[in-house]
Amino acid sequence: MRPSPTSGHVRTAAVLLSGTLVTSGLALAPTATAQPTATARPAAAAVTGVDFVDIEGDGGITLKGNVFLPEGATAHPTATRTYPLIVLPTSWASPQIEYLAQAKKLADSGYVVVSYNSRGFWQSGGRIETAGPKDIADASRVIDWALAHTPADKDRIGMGGVSYGAGISLLAAGHDPRIKAVTALSGWADLIGAIYSGRTQHLQAAGLLGASGELTGRPSPELREIMKNFLSSNLAKEDEMIAWGKKRSPATYLDEINDNGAAIMLGNAWNDSIFPPNQYADFFEKLRGPKRLEFRPGDHATAEASGLLGLPNDTWSHAHRWFDRYLKGEHNGIDAEAPVQLKSRTDGGYEGYRSWKEVPSGSRTVSLDRTKELATGKDSGANGGTVFLTGILDQFLKLPPVVSVPLLPRSRAAVWQSERHARATRVRGTTKLHTTVTSDKESGTFFAHLYDVGPLGTGKLITHAPYTFHDRTPGKPFAVDLELFSTSYDVPAGHRLAVVVDTVDPLYAEYNPDGARLEFTSPKDDPSRVTVPTRHGG
Repeated sequence: MRPSPTSGHVRTAAVLLSGTLVTSGLALAPTATAQPTATARPAAAAVTGVDFVDIEGDGGITLKGNVFLPEGATAHPTATRTYPLIVLPTSWASPQIEYLAQAKKLADSGYVVVSYNSRGFWQSGGRIETAGPKDIADASRVIDWALAHTPADKDRIGMGGVSYGAGISLLAAGHDPRIKAVTALSGWADLIGAIYSGRTQHLQAAGLLGASGELTGRPSPELREIMKNFLSSNLAKEDEMIAWGKKRSPATYLDEINDNGAAIMLGNAWNDSIFPPNQYADFFEKLRGPKRLEFRPGDHATAEASGLLGLPNDTWSHAHRWFDRYLKGEHNGIDAEAPVQLKSRTDGGYEGYRSWKEVPSGSRTVSLDRTKELATGKDSGANGGTVFLTGILDQFLKLPPVVSVPLLPRSRAAVWQSERHARATRVRGTTKLHTTVTSDKESGTFFAHLYDVGPLGTGKLITHAPYTFHDRTPGKPFAVDLELFSTSYDVPAGHRLAVVVDTVDPLYAEYNPDGARLEFTSPKDDPSRVTVPTRHGG
């Protein structure tokens, strides 16, 4: 591996984090200091606004929370009228005021809403466990508290949240059968598949999470050790890191989630640079209960951001409808809609599908038919962009990363192009690469990109993915199958598709020793190709 790729990525993440904290107002939140253990404090006797409370979490720590009640409701648990309960754990590094706007709207429509700061962050006690067993136990403790101190209905309980709150909600649904509905927005199902896809560290994403955790909370010794090994690419600890991630992945508890039967709504952005969409789509297909999957333009949590400010927002309005259907029993039609709802990065409308596997109806193939040899460790200019910034530009300005395909240095970038297509190509789903690679070293990394190339040779990034290998015999070819990140993108008529492979991307770690070379070939009995999923025959 090239020497110490970590420091630059952590610096980049820290700079981005500073901007994120300032623009989101988190810098104005309370100081992140540990709180002493305290007895749970009940809500006020009659509250129609917000009440800030202390809730006893697992192990006796204090979780800082807030409660909204419907108008006219009393906080006494023996009240004659009860209301459905929604529990909202906060996102990673976010203060407990994160959901105030949405909690108020939910309370106004008849819910008891309890939001709490996840353990280890800001003023909540404990250490950051990264959705570990203590976080799951905390979720059940908060439900217990709400049933004891508010007019919450024990048979109508939902959980939801953004990012970290989404992951905790899904995990809790596999451990607490009282949870009947979940809205998991910008979350994860497979933590390893999200930040270690292609056996490659997503360094900017991990650096951002690590830096923000240190700034706003108190990471556990276990988390600090995991982050140190992950960011330094300590392969001797790879099995331990994977086991740690699996314990924190809702997909690990799929059977329990299905057995408990909660109605689950998943939402994510196409360009989520922390939790790419593939792992949510795979998880969705395996759910047996009521379910819904929404993908739309944006980066991590940017699709939900305006709703957190109380502004009109599709994601949150759909989440409210989901709770209304499965906690209140309202026949609002959301369960009659196609369960997969996609919003293209290049078109404004939603498209409905019966399942994820039915999204593409055809495909286009780009043949990787000529042998290409690359010098590694040198940036070609093709890359996946920058965490947060790239997805936001794509969401609001439709500006994905661009390159001049004719000017890409062929010693650093392998390039294959299709013919110009007379009709528009509606890319829908997960692009797949199959190729044969030969390396002169045991380890290596490459990055595959799919571009929309216009008449002047300007390529707009459609999707990409990293791939790392270890313990290969130098000089011996081996086959590679790689899924690129799922997307929805319309390529105009008259444009080409281009596949670009190189060996450096600032988003990721890379394991190419100095002087290493990679060769990509296409054997006659196993031709190399990229299969691009399309809709309506492409």
